[in-house]
Amino acid sequence: MTEPTEHFPYKLERAGVIMSPEPGNDLEAEGVLNPATGHSPDGALYLLPRLVATGNVSRVGLAKVVIDNGVPVGVEREGIVLAPDRGWERGANNAGVEDPRVTFIPKLGLHVMTYVAYGPLGPRTAVATSADLRSWTRLGPALFAYDDALDMDLNLFHNKDTVFLPEPVTGPDGVESFAVLHRPMWDLDEIKVGQGIRLPAGITDARQSIWISYVPVSAVEQDIAELALWHNHRFVAGPQFPFEELKIGGGPPPIRVPEGWLLLHHGVTGKLARGTDQQQKVNYAAGGMILDATDPSTVLARTSMPLLAAETEDEKSGIVPNVVFPTAIEEIDGQLFVFYGMADSKIGVARLNRVAA
Repeated sequence: MTEPTEHFPYKLERAGVIMSPEPGNDLEAEGVLNPATGHSPDGALYLLPRLVATGNVSRVGLAKVVIDNGVPVGVEREGIVLAPDRGWERGANNAGVEDPRVTFIPKLGLHVMTYVAYGPLGPRTAVATSADLRSWTRLGPALFAYDDALDMDLNLFHNKDTVFLPEPVTGPDGVESFAVLHRPMWDLDEIKVGQGIRLPAGITDARQSIWISYVPVSAVEQDIAELALWHNHRFVAGPQFPFEELKIGGGPPPIRVPEGWLLLHHGVTGKLARGTDQQQKVNYAAGGMILDATDPSTVLARTSMPLLAAETEDEKSGIVPNVVFPTAIEEIDGQLFVFYGMADSKIGVARLNRVAA
């Protein structure tokens, strides 16, 4: 258990709504939400929002961010960059490429997108890369190398909320590696009824939590496809405080701060309905953690209270009410901004401010 930090060094302050569904656009009829972000080669800032079409089918769009006096205030849509057009992204009764996160990794010179492929067996994490945010090369679903110490094959489980760190770290085996945070979901009943909840060795809490895995840099430099093969899986953090009672999951790609790695995450309370896509009786709020700079599997500090919870009408009312879901952080003119989903319907933006000690 990580003790709460009495004085967490960061806070969030709302700056407004940046994107809402376009009237008459069937591709956005059921919401725009949970965006990734990135800079194009010419330096322009873009959103890559999840666009939910009629029938609850998700695509990833591209929209240039409009900035006014240093504040993001709107977007200019530029189309779709990823759609569920692979068989493993489409099931008989569901389809989607959902909740993208994008990390620019300077050592590779590439944007790395993780997203949820909603295919025949439900949600799986997938990986794609791009040099320009427009053309994406799929590396396929993430695969988990077997670790006998866990007594479990992580490939069996649904997985979401995946983000790469932008800089290599030293893995638990002493190898320079790319680190990736993710959230396994231990209830196999959602895949095959009767299998129940299965937990890896040493894990006693079945609530969904944040894990970390590693990819050797040398392997990726030889073959970029290795970016989708993950090793050395470790538990990082689970639900601990009241606003995280049901589960937690990673938010934007972590950013380097003086204290270590700043990870914003979401915590969930309420009542979860099993086996459904859209929850209606839950509350999502944003919290924060500081991960160790050299060992990001170690949590140094975390918030015991939300940094941002559903309070405005846009956050409380929508496709899924009472949701604040942070997914991206960008610096604009020296100010950090967090982009987040609002009630699974719109996209909001908040200033991320450092708090004086």
